[in-house]
Amino acid sequence: MIIEPTLVRGLIAAQFPHWADLPVEAVAASGTANAIYRLGADKAVRLPRTEGSAADVATEHRWLPRLAEQLPFPVPLPLAQGTPDKAFPRPWSVCTWLEGTNPAPGDASSSSDLLAADLAEFVLALRRIAPDDAPPAYRSEPLASRDAATREALETVAGVVDAEAVAAAWKESLAAPPSTPTPVWVHGDLQPGNVLVADGRLTAVIDFGCTGLADPAVDLIAAWYLLTAGARQTFRTALAADEATWARGRGWALSIALPELAHYREANPVMARIAAHVIGEIVGEAAKGA
Repeated sequence: MIIEPTLVRGLIAAQFPHWADLPVEAVAASGTANAIYRLGADKAVRLPRTEGSAADVATEHRWLPRLAEQLPFPVPLPLAQGTPDKAFPRPWSVCTWLEGTNPAPGDASSSSDLLAADLAEFVLALRRIAPDDAPPAYRSEPLASRDAATREALETVAGVVDAEAVAAAWKESLAAPPSTPTPVWVHGDLQPGNVLVADGRLTAVIDFGCTGLADPAVDLIAAWYLLTAGARQTFRTALAADEATWARGRGWALSIALPELAHYREANPVMARIAAHVIGEIVGEAAKGA
């Protein structure tokens, strides 16, 4: 389904007419889950592209207000929930607009120790939130259950990446002891498209569609998706991540990046480029014995 500004204006006019006079502006984004539009100066409209991402609307409306008051950085606050109609057949949402830009792989922010410390502060605060009645995260399954899909993706991109080095890194991650503590709150998808930065600092975290309870290693994907080697170590130290947790985090990053590279090389070059960067960072780290 093609989502255009005229559709968004029509939805707003029909369901939230008090905002009908506000300008609607498309937001360039590399994500595959939602089409994002800015509504006026301080609001964002999120329209799910798939049935799977449509289920995230209810999750975010239920949990974000509770999480927001316990987190040290801004997150989107739901303002209104749109209902399916003939113009758009899925639930959708209006939330607060947050300032900042998405970081790019290897840009100045990725080497910022300040960003690494900010990310660790966010992750630790999220982990401390009481798990009462919390749902399982989108990535709550054991890492080992992703083995077949990860190896299949590696076969697909074997001519693009150092397949032998990637396979060795994946094998090492699978050999790490599994998580034993009680699952904790995780964001679940700390990738460039889901964080906002300015001047090397974290300004906000967005898109909580994957949030819930999981192995704390899941949020360590930020180490390779958002940071370079030096800042990565700052992040790890701040989180006090032991060898097993760090290895599982590396495995989670590989299990996400490999399928992204395999599936989006033509359909979404930006996402594929980010995935290739993540894989390169992991291979480079392994080569240095980090």
